[in-house]
Amino acid sequence: MARHNREGTGSDQCGFRYRVSYQPDWLKRVRVTRQLESERQSTKTLLWNPAPESEAEPGERVRTRILSADQSIDFAVALTDPAAAVRCIRVCYEIPVGDGRTEEVEFTLERQTDSDS
Repeated sequence: MARHNREGTGSDQCGFRYRVSYQPDWLKRVRVTRQLESERQSTKTLLWNPAPESEAEPGERVRTRILSADQSIDFAVALTDPAAAVRCIRVCYEIPVGDGRTEEVEFTLERQTDSDS
């Protein structure tokens, strides 16, 4: 049986703080990718699951929530994966930055695999 969600925190390339609610037996890490002012793309690990390995099977339904009060980000990803075949989820989130412009931030949720142990 899957365990209850855990809470973790992290910050991105620009110093924005995040809170992540995740299932410890499914999530390995969350990465955040942004376009920097220099037009270069930067990817940073936002959260790394501190558990060295899964203690239980993650179950068919997986839910991860990411919040950043700094940027008014609040979304949850719920996944039903009976075959346990999904290894990665990417979410592109559009943030208003002023003057009618927006910025796209990409979050990558990576799954724990047997080879991670």
